[in-house]
Amino acid sequence: MELPAVNLKVILLVHWLLTTWGCLVFSSSYAWGNFTILALGVWAVAQRDSIDAIGMFLGGLVATIFLDIIYISIFYSSVAIGDTGRFGAGMAILSLLLKPFSCCLVYHMHRERGGELPLRPDFFGPSQEHSAYQTIDSSSDAAADPFASLENKSQAAPRGY
Repeated sequence: MELPAVNLKVILLVHWLLTTWGCLVFSSSYAWGNFTILALGVWAVAQRDSIDAIGMFLGGLVATIFLDIIYISIFYSSVAIGDTGRFGAGMAILSLLLKPFSCCLVYHMHRERGGELPLRPDFFGPSQEHSAYQTIDSSSDAAADPFASLENKSQAAPRGY
């Protein structure tokens, strides 16, 4: 199934609006967490070719899913009194429900920018450098072991002491 092409600015605008309305009742840590992640989203919009910006925004969205569940579950009973409280809590819940879909869209954008998911078995193993660097040395042995020629020279002509 192909994901719809959604602009990152639209995702930011929707979550900013819902977070602003959610801040009517959930303040302090809810606001800090969500607006910080939205700032990472603005960075991802500003630097269209940056894999780090979109990757950090994606990671932040995933983190705020768990944080929003905690905020809403702890503070919902104390703020859902009155129409304003129910409206703000409803907008925070709607933002929470939209975040997994937004994560899918942002992950698709992350892949389009050339990013890859760092959750593979050899993630902490040896580096898999994918650069376009080419050596000017024509021999493949010298590229495999750059110190081989130095060792051969030192063994061929022993020094007399």
